[in-house]
Amino acid sequence: MTVQQRVTTAYAAEVARLAYLWGWPLANIHNRRVFMEQLPGPGLLAGIVPAGPPNHVGMLHDYIRPEERIVACPNQDVVYGFGPLDANLGPAVVQVPDFGDRFWVYQVVNQRTDSFVELGKMYGTKPGHYLLAPEGWDGAVPDGIAGVFRYDTRCGVVIPRVFMDDTPEDRESVQPFLNQISVYPLADFDGTMKVTDWSQAPAFGEANATSGQEETQWVDPTTFFASFGEVLDEVPPLPGEEAMYSWFRAVLAAAENDDEIAAACRQAAIDADPVAKELFEFRNYGIPVAHNWTTQRNGAQFGTDYLMRLAVGKSNIFVNTPTETTYFYQDLDADGERLDGTRTYTVRFEKDQLPPVRGFWSLTVYNKHHFFHPNDLDRYSLGTKNKDLTFGDDGSLTLLVGGDAPQDEGLHSNWLPAPAEEFSVYLRTYWPDDSILDGTWAPPAVTPV
Repeated sequence: MTVQQRVTTAYAAEVARLAYLWGWPLANIHNRRVFMEQLPGPGLLAGIVPAGPPNHVGMLHDYIRPEERIVACPNQDVVYGFGPLDANLGPAVVQVPDFGDRFWVYQVVNQRTDSFVELGKMYGTKPGHYLLAPEGWDGAVPDGIAGVFRYDTRCGVVIPRVFMDDTPEDRESVQPFLNQISVYPLADFDGTMKVTDWSQAPAFGEANATSGQEETQWVDPTTFFASFGEVLDEVPPLPGEEAMYSWFRAVLAAAENDDEIAAACRQAAIDADPVAKELFEFRNYGIPVAHNWTTQRNGAQFGTDYLMRLAVGKSNIFVNTPTETTYFYQDLDADGERLDGTRTYTVRFEKDQLPPVRGFWSLTVYNKHHFFHPNDLDRYSLGTKNKDLTFGDDGSLTLLVGGDAPQDEGLHSNWLPAPAEEFSVYLRTYWPDDSILDGTWAPPAVTPV
């Protein structure tokens, strides 16, 4: 018989606090998978958010709506898809249509929120069918599968992104490509390119399923340890993590037999949660760059950088790898003051200093909860997708953010409304040039008028 090692309550609480901060992103993905197991098929949550049961994706047919609350920091440059993976159900097939010259990328991450695929325009991916397979799967790969990507955790997430200009013409022309995007179990593979009219996707759930101001609470500190043992089973330790897993399992075992220790673990998670919440604020983490912007260089390849993994998971989960997308975050103006929508700000790109990208770029306004601010223009970002931006005579581009609408009609197309309170701006650079990756290029200041 195995004799359980004695654990003090104080020691258990310290380990539990670490476990919560370390395991928050893993539990986040676990809980999304458990929630989406209830879905009868691919579709839209509350008619708004694409989703599907494990090993399927749902797709939008237009930009995401501002009512979305499932994932913080959405963008309105791409048409999104979303669906969970479950290794226990075996491999899944992902379809890649022939996008031609259109920018696209499929993000696929494991339970650690690390990417394990290269599927996108920047990789020269050919149209066809690809397999997302658990590491332990040893079945035969059928003819017609163009490539296999493997993952070592139980859960994962697939997020297709397809660029779309903000014009009626491009909304129409992108539909045939979107309708060929699909993920489904290997058992359903027959070599054909399956087609789904995503404009007719069914809606699931009540109308208030995406309500509230903040992101859906995927991790609850009061119940975190109820499923933490399962999460540890789902995510094998990385090299060097074996001892940490032993600490966690020893405390979980002690908590099973001691109500006082179980209560201490629960309270430790509650006490640690404010640390995670601090990392929701962009100004509290990342690599500083010019003019109070911050960035990160290891998105979706966090490894053992637990601080960055937690901070990104809390503030803007499901970022791409830096070579796919480099992100710049801003809570402050050029003077270091908190951005406030009662004021007007300028973001001026000098001639030939627009973000150097081979994909697209955009500047997005988010409210204090990292979601869109509903406005009469239905405008949340500006960038490559916008064909009516007004450039200066010297070739510069000045975007206006917050405050009242500009009186100059020529600048109205350059204006981003902001809430009359604290807000953030967020610069995306898809398929960035090396000058972005090495830090040679940086965003201009957000300057109060």
